[in-house]
Order: sequence, then structure tokens, then C-alpha cells
Amino acid sequence: MRTVLVTGGTGTTGRRVAHFLRARGVAVRTASRHPVPGDHQHVIFDWAAPETFAAAVAGVDGVFLVAPISDADPAAAVGGFLDAAVAAGTRRVALLSSSAVTDAPSGLGALPPLVRDRVPEAAVLRPSWFMQNFVGSHPVAAGIRERGEIVTATGRGRVAFIDPGDIAAVAGHLLFGAPIPDGELILTGPQALSYDEAAAVVSEVTGTAVRHTSITVEELTTAIEAGGVPHDYARMLAGLDAEIAGGSEDRITTTVRDITGAEPRSFRDFLLAAHPAGKAA
Repeated sequence: MRTVLVTGGTGTTGRRVAHFLRARGVAVRTASRHPVPGDHQHVIFDWAAPETFAAAVAGVDGVFLVAPISDADPAAAVGGFLDAAVAAGTRRVALLSSSAVTDAPSGLGALPPLVRDRVPEAAVLRPSWFMQNFVGSHPVAAGIRERGEIVTATGRGRVAFIDPGDIAAVAGHLLFGAPIPDGELILTGPQALSYDEAAAVVSEVTGTAVRHTSITVEELTTAIEAGGVPHDYARMLAGLDAEIAGGSEDRITTTVRDITGAEPRSFRDFLLAAHPAGKAA
């Protein structure tokens, strides 16, 4: 690839993809709605403003695609962008999807078939839940920091949490030109953990007692709504926890190793890197 466009270039995964590719000599153009001081290859890009598409994709061979997260049905905007990109010469797109998203006629599930249909070389990445959710500003991390508590409706369901750095490495290898494997690209960490088990690891690594409290889907929906989230979206988010409780994420794949040649980082190692001095989350 001569030039790769990274949408969501300032986000959790996008900035890691940009770093991976630049470290290997790839020309990277990052894109977001706001300027990035010091990044001379950054372009202003807004999913709600199709007039920003042409400048973003000009001369671009590959795209790391992060769909607009605020749009419940983003197919129209993404389809217009893909048409502009392919017309400009883009051949390969790596779409960041989710292991919780299945192909569907509408919503986020419409994006994987859309990308496969319109792009000559399409890779759909379906990562499990991010380890990053346990640090920083995410509600899970906030609960750990403020109350020593993780609240979910997952029961004893397990998740093979994944380091965003491993997702970026997979995307980077594919955008660097690695062959796109056949079949689903489900990305997981090396171990599936329940939130009880994850809380125990957080407690051990940080030195702060952390517990997991399991509540009902209805209670979680109400709690999410209290944070200002619309009811339907809150219900959808809580429903994902119910699916975890039913075993939807209790799986481990070798996709990260198969594509990058390296084992994915464990949850414990991720936390040790995030809290080297045993600080609270």
C-alpha cells in the first residue's frame, strides 16, 4: 500500500493502526472531524458531510474504516464513502466491526456485506470486547475507580477480551498487504474470562479490591438510560450483556496469531502495562 486512510484516526484503535503502519514506512492519512495539531497528514472528515469524502480518499490505496458510532443505520453514509473511495482507486478496506454484530439488512450488521460488495479486497474485523474498557474513561473503568465495582448483566458468561493493540496489528498487517484469509475474522484474546474472574485479576494487579455485581437486563437498561442514553439504544446495549450471559462470547480464536505471527496479549499483561505501579484503575 502506498497510502492508507485511517478513519477514526484519533480513536482507540485508529491511532494504533496509524502508528503501526507509519512504523513500517507506510504513508498514513488520518481523518476525523477535528484538527490534530502536529499531524500534517490529517484531513477533516465528517460522515455527515459527504463533501469531505473526496479529499480524504484522493490517492488512497487502502482504508481502515470505522463507521459513525452515532448513526444507528450508517449504511447510506458508508456506501457513499465507499463509492468515492473505489472511484479514487482504493482497492482494500479493513472494516472494524464487532464479534457481537452479525450480518443484517440494516443497522451495523448491514456494513460487512456492503463493504464486501463494493470493495475489491475487503476484510471485516470482528473483535471481542476491548480490554481498554477497564481503563481510562469507559463506564466499566469509572465504576472500578469510583466504587470498586463492575456492574453488568452478563452473569457467569465469559468474554475473551482483546487488547486494541492486537486489533490494530491485525488491521495493519492486512493494510500492509498481507493476504486476506477466507472466512470470519473473529479476533479474541488468549483467555475467556467471566466478569467475576476479570474483577479478581484487576484486584490482584491494581491492589484495589474490585467486585462484579450482576444485575438484570432491565436494571442495566435503566442504569444506562440514567446516563442520558435513549431507551432503545440502552436496551440494545443491555441486550449485548444478555447475549454474553448466554455464551455468545465464550470462544477463543487463533486469528491474531495467524495474521500477525504473534500471540495476543493476555488480560493480566494488559493490566500490568496499564498499571505498572499497582495504581487503582
